[in-house]
Amino acid sequence: MIVKDSRGNELLEVIRVSEEEAQQKYAPVNHALLVVKLGEEYLMGWNRYRQDWEIFGGCMEEGETLRECIIREGWEELGLQDVEYTWLGLMHDKMAPGYFHPEWHEEYGGLYGVTLPEDMLKIIEQYREDREEIEKLAFYSQVQGECVAAIDEKLLEYW
Repeated sequence: MIVKDSRGNELLEVIRVSEEEAQQKYAPVNHALLVVKLGEEYLMGWNRYRQDWEIFGGCMEEGETLRECIIREGWEELGLQDVEYTWLGLMHDKMAPGYFHPEWHEEYGGLYGVTLPEDMLKIIEQYREDREEIEKLAFYSQVQGECVAAIDEKLLEYW
């Protein structure tokens, strides 16, 4: 186990496999997350439902690949288009019972990274669509020590 959060969820490992192998050999693969750097600063989003500062991403929709999921989530949460996301690996998690699954379970999710120029923050604020779930944005250096999701904080190290 790499890290455990306050809800009991555990990041067990980040597996270095290709995107193709990730979806062919592991199950269930059901989400993708994105570590975003603007210049040298990590960008975080305040999730109004979980009341945590988090990285970006979400659940895959039916028929989506991991890359299609992160492209869609990058658009919805950050207003990003025509961005080249870098595949970092496959997260293996042990998840506590919750909204999507009523029992303890293990799942997998893709991890991506992207570095953008610092001045992209204005563009992101202008074009991001999902302001209901992701209420506000801040740099990690501004929120470090506050309610930062422990697993997401650890995932910053992979980019």
